[in-house]
Amino acid sequence: MIRDRIETNIAGGLNFPLPPLARVRQKFDHAKLEDIAGAIRREFARPDVRERVKPGQVIAVGCGSRGVANIALIACTVVQELKALGAKPFIFPCMGSHGAATAEGQRKVLETYGITEETAGVPIRATMETTIVGHLDDGTPVHMDKYAAEAEAIVVINRIKPHTGFRGATESGLTKMLAIGIGKITGAATYHTHGMDRFPDLLPAVRNVNISKRNVIFGVGVVENAYDETKLIEIVLADKLATREPELQAMAKANMPQIFFDEIDVLVIDEMGKNISGAGFDPNIVGRNRRAISWPAKPNVKKIVVLGLTRITHGNATGLGSADVITMRLFKEIDIPSTYANIITSMNLDGGYIPMVMNTDREAIALAVKTVVRVKPEDCRIVRIRNTLHLGEIDVSASMLEEVRRQPERFEIVHEPAAWPFDAHGTLEPLVDKMHAAA
Repeated sequence: MIRDRIETNIAGGLNFPLPPLARVRQKFDHAKLEDIAGAIRREFARPDVRERVKPGQVIAVGCGSRGVANIALIACTVVQELKALGAKPFIFPCMGSHGAATAEGQRKVLETYGITEETAGVPIRATMETTIVGHLDDGTPVHMDKYAAEAEAIVVINRIKPHTGFRGATESGLTKMLAIGIGKITGAATYHTHGMDRFPDLLPAVRNVNISKRNVIFGVGVVENAYDETKLIEIVLADKLATREPELQAMAKANMPQIFFDEIDVLVIDEMGKNISGAGFDPNIVGRNRRAISWPAKPNVKKIVVLGLTRITHGNATGLGSADVITMRLFKEIDIPSTYANIITSMNLDGGYIPMVMNTDREAIALAVKTVVRVKPEDCRIVRIRNTLHLGEIDVSASMLEEVRRQPERFEIVHEPAAWPFDAHGTLEPLVDKMHAAA
């Protein structure tokens, strides 16, 4: 049984010196949307958008659980614009099994993002009940949130980005929200029984049934830059989703951050969580996925250490199984019901496996360094990041600086190698991505 500490015999111990770290700035495109509310108002000024919204129409506005920059501002502005056109909108959580798969948990997720009845000025209607609105060709029932199914029209808001578990023309975005998100836990679990490898065809098919059986008028698509900032907001009419969303996904993929190294011995991640990625930390960034998923991607990372969970994830540690070592503080933060609800729905049970647990940040990092074969600790290629969204500034071990200096178009050294900033309890001082904050 794991208690407050783990005492185990490790040959030679873990008190050896760790190689010093240098702070490095990675260079990405800074372009972002300066006037978010103005951009949304311009989209609502389009005649083809305005004609879809009818005076007095009750419209269900779906908001998800992913971390989307400026989501409260975006959602509230969309609601304001719908009201300005005479509609009667309400917000509903459009997030599958997240929030521990409870109505109150999903309402709490929205509240965490700043979306409340007070801020939005409209009701929030949360339920886990669904209505079967149709069936796929093979007989699979198509589920829709009960309140959304009863509304006169439906709008969804989501960030468009590459998915963490499959590849296709549409991955994570409006189509997925109109299938997995709007289907709540019952729908999400139903579709996952088909296998995530079939999602490139399955999710558009579910989306199309929902569009044909209920009045889905449009989606509000958001694309972000590499600094987790809003780059583009576009209203995509329901009948244009099949052609326009793949184009927006290609744009999102081109603007994703990355770690500019192909080979890493130890990757240290300060925090993971559902607001960072559906997989806790993004496989598109770290190059590693759950074992059931074919994922030939770089970088090649030998050991992954995760130090903590984000506050906003509310203990949901989905994706933890992709790490090799975690800390005791992270272990104690895990909310088992919330994590299990999400993991079981996905059908990928290894996403909930518990990695090796070490007492402190320093012990966790040292264990990973010690167990990299044929590499001395002083030569270990170590990268430390805040999370997989914030990669503007990262820390790298001294052995990697020659590679950094050879690529001035990608890197800038912020400060030369220095000792790890551990406190007396072996806890690391948080990595502050100043480039992200300033971008």
